[in-house]
Amino acid sequence: MSCVKTLPLLIGLTIFLLGSNAHALPEDRNQPIRVQADTAELDDRQGVAVYRGDVVITQGTMKITGDTVTITQDDNGDVEVFTAIGKPAYYEQKPAVDKEIVKAYGLTIQYFAANERIVLIDQAKVVQEGNTFEGEKIVYDTQRQIVNAGRATNTDVTTPRPRVDMVIQPRNKEQPATEQTE
Repeated sequence: MSCVKTLPLLIGLTIFLLGSNAHALPEDRNQPIRVQADTAELDDRQGVAVYRGDVVITQGTMKITGDTVTITQDDNGDVEVFTAIGKPAYYEQKPAVDKEIVKAYGLTIQYFAANERIVLIDQAKVVQEGNTFEGEKIVYDTQRQIVNAGRATNTDVTTPRPRVDMVIQPRNKEQPATEQTE
């Protein structure tokens, strides 16, 4: 495949990654995008790019890893779905300067660019500010920072979890401004 033919797909990937950080740290979208993989297969006609072998995608505080990462585009060249598959696949990003890094895991991670939603399937887990959410399937709305966890219907899972497991940390009470010492 010639370099000229792959240019639209690479531009689409760049636009997707830049656009996906609208609700992350402002400096993330100004950072260079780096894709590392053992192999890359780009199909301009189908609008699909497949990266294989310890794939790592980074931009600012965002990091996505997987054994295989597939990016699909619509007919206009806009990224529709970004899919990472691993044991597990991994996503992390710092949503704001005063927030801790959000970490997400799953054997399959799908990122839907249009509504900035991440779907974690099979051994799914999100860790956000000390809170953990685990289940067969987790949907994480990065825009509103809302997590929904539950069963993965119509999907074969390696580790069935009939119930959601959540650990929610207590909110820190403000400590007095001055503490007396003995």
